[in-house]
Amino acid sequence: MNASIPVDVLGVQVAGEGQTPLVLLRELAEPHRIVPVAIGGNEAVAIALGLQRVETPRPMTHDLLVDVLASTSTAVEQVTITEVRDGTFIAEVALSGPHGPRTVDCRPSDAIALAVRLEVPVFVAESVVDAAGVALMLEPPDDEGDADAEGDPEELVAEFRSFLDSVDPGDFS
Repeated sequence: MNASIPVDVLGVQVAGEGQTPLVLLRELAEPHRIVPVAIGGNEAVAIALGLQRVETPRPMTHDLLVDVLASTSTAVEQVTITEVRDGTFIAEVALSGPHGPRTVDCRPSDAIALAVRLEVPVFVAESVVDAAGVALMLEPPDDEGDADAEGDPEELVAEFRSFLDSVDPGDFS
């Protein structure tokens, strides 16, 4: 079985000329590679609302699923992006409930939308991070610059978002 790497869900960014939404996942440990996953517009909204803890007047689909899981005493333990198959990311949701543990295949965007609502860990298979992860490095400091040679993580994210503005999402497949 492939080892999995814990990641943070940084947020959603629109990239390239086609304005494709990407959810940005950042490896928790060094070197903090970022895995951009192309998603649909509705899914981007669902993830962004979940990250911002926005409550809508009526439950959205992912909110409904959270309620259904709770009503059946089923918990989401974690979500994992397990592989990239023909340029498509594949994910699974690990559940536990009265009938024991279960794993459900799903789209990464749906898994992430659930994870951010339930505040459960998100993982990405090591092979996926190796294949699709982007390591960002800031310019090394000059003699008079900052002492932090690795750069501020927020600056790295800002630099990556700038990079995304000029990239075609097809470059990641």
